Amino acid sequence: LSTLHLKEEKSKPDANGAVVKADDNVEKTEDEEKEDRAAQSLLNKLIRSNLVDTSNQVEVLQRDPTSPLYSVRSFEELRLKPQLLQGVYAMGFNRPSKIQENALPMMLAEPPQNLIAQSQSGTGKTAAFVLAMLSHVEPGNKYPQCLCLSPTYELALQTGKVIEQMGKFYPELKLAYAVRGNKLERGQKISEQIVIGTPGTVLDWCSKLKFIDPKKIKVFVLDEADVMIATQGHQDQSIRIQRMLPRDCQMLLFSATFEDSVWKFAQKVVPDPNIIKLKREEETLDTIKQYYVLCNNRDEKFQALCNIYGAITIAQAMIFCHTRKTAGWLAAELSKEGHQVALLSGEMMVEQRAAVIERFREGKEKVLVTTNVCARGIDVEQVSVVINFDLPVDKDGNPDNETYLHRIGRTGRFGKRGLAINMVDSKHSMNILHRIQEHFNKKINKLDTDDLDEIEKINN
Repeated sequence: LSTLHLKEEKSKPDANGAVVKADDNVEKTEDEEKEDRAAQSLLNKLIRSNLVDTSNQVEVLQRDPTSPLYSVRSFEELRLKPQLLQGVYAMGFNRPSKIQENALPMMLAEPPQNLIAQSQSGTGKTAAFVLAMLSHVEPGNKYPQCLCLSPTYELALQTGKVIEQMGKFYPELKLAYAVRGNKLERGQKISEQIVIGTPGTVLDWCSKLKFIDPKKIKVFVLDEADVMIATQGHQDQSIRIQRMLPRDCQMLLFSATFEDSVWKFAQKVVPDPNIIKLKREEETLDTIKQYYVLCNNRDEKFQALCNIYGAITIAQAMIFCHTRKTAGWLAAELSKEGHQVALLSGEMMVEQRAAVIERFREGKEKVLVTTNVCARGIDVEQVSVVINFDLPVDKDGNPDNETYLHRIGRTGRFGKRGLAINMVDSKHSMNILHRIQEHFNKKINKLDTDDLDEIEKINN
């Protein structure tokens, strides 16, 4: 595995496999550089040190509504092999998460049951399907029995790490990576019981190169299905792999979101499924005070920012910009003013971004300047203020309400009160703000000195 190197995010292979370098000089709007989902998913994995305590309710739709709904409150109830139970506890799982409570009994049932499950990043679903794979393996049989598809090379490595951690007390179990760069001799058969890889390479290993006998696969996992189908070709490759598998092979599919396209795909690859869904829960803006500041240009916005900093105590702040160029300029200006600033933008490799977020989390920098790359999934408890240096708009210049919600949702988390300040520098951006107000049915007031005094009292 040491010969496999992580590729840089900005080097993307085109349809023919040639690597195309992104032109760093091109000024990109945040919508054009819309963070590709695989990178976001990898970032979430790298920055999550523990499970997210989700308040979302889980909805279970059983294939056979007459069978009793069975969930577990402890890992002991699953009657796991002792060496797997040891692996689970060594990873720091003391009791099953919400998704695990419901999914594990289905995945470990005899005869095996198929499952389509929705679960956000950080809820323990990787550990759940890894446990299912490890439980079904016959260690004495030296050929692949479990197959797991990941959308990208990096995500495959992350899942592989979980398999290695959880299986560390089960040394007879071996893992192979079916990813580009892992070259095997033609005609070679694989003796590892678990194979994890990307759809193109796995398809080659199953059909063209015959390293894997698909008829012997007992468990087929398709992870991050929403990311998978966003990548051209992966959907067809996954379906072709699934069609080679035996009828009684257990099919498990996981996705963070369930748009129509994901549903259609899931139903093609998972026959007669049980379904676990998250009931939608609206993020609330009730604990967040929202204001706007009128300015005429970028420099005035910067001056207003400095005035706010001079007037109130801010634990940590996140400042969102529309483009990388603005974010870079603003971070440099704030540094000149003596602020400890971290900068996060789309051309950074995922590992670099994770390191920046970790430093911000630890309080080494007090201000994080970023583009939308960072709007989702980053929980930093000390963030008390979110500033929209530029209001979020889509590629047609209309308000991007969802991004606004995600951005200001970085504050007011964990039941605390938060503050969001929007910089308005034109009639157009005032119009955008009015439309955001209407959408959320929440009044956004103009920020004045009295408000700053009031905010400072709340802070203290």
